[in-house]
Amino acid sequence: MANKGPSYGLSREVQSKIDKKYDPELEGRLVQWIVSQCGEAIGKPQPGKQGFQQWLKDGCILCELINSLFKDSKPVKKIQSSSMAFKQMEQISQFLTAAERYGITKSDIFQTVDLWEGKDLAAVQMTLLSLGSLAVTKDDGCYRGDPAWFPKKSHENRREFSEEQMKEGHSVIGLHMGTNIGASQAGMTGYGRPRQILNNQ
Repeated sequence: MANKGPSYGLSREVQSKIDKKYDPELEGRLVQWIVSQCGEAIGKPQPGKQGFQQWLKDGCILCELINSLFKDSKPVKKIQSSSMAFKQMEQISQFLTAAERYGITKSDIFQTVDLWEGKDLAAVQMTLLSLGSLAVTKDDGCYRGDPAWFPKKSHENRREFSEEQMKEGHSVIGLHMGTNIGASQAGMTGYGRPRQILNNQ
């Protein structure tokens, strides 16, 4: 894949806006968590966006991370370091597939090029943040690290109503619907008819 030259005009402006969304503070927290989750052997990246990208770019660390969150079967069977672009991109997409299987919604998942080409590293951060939050929320013993690093996801609060309660609800007019007392059509003219204007002389 050929390296891209500098972008100009509108594409440069768009890229600049995307780059501003990248959070260096969040980067530190994510690195801390990934190292806690996968072990010290994976090392740490150079501080900054480029270092973070290079650290994750081949997909190996991401695959190790997602495998560590599954109890029984590991979703990524073969993790292999490679200098070939298509192999690296294939591993990133294996991570993304496994992340979706783990419970991350499609809208929270970055695209392979966001990481591999460094197009949108803020989106990569958001996916990892969602993954950490979900791991803390599941609380199944697979999460390693400080639970305070990630906000817990909200749980569904289902309510069950009996048939009798449901029937009672149908007879109540909610306050947001206003009132039907005193409403009438008195004084209204029929549709399409001219309004009568009387002159008192």
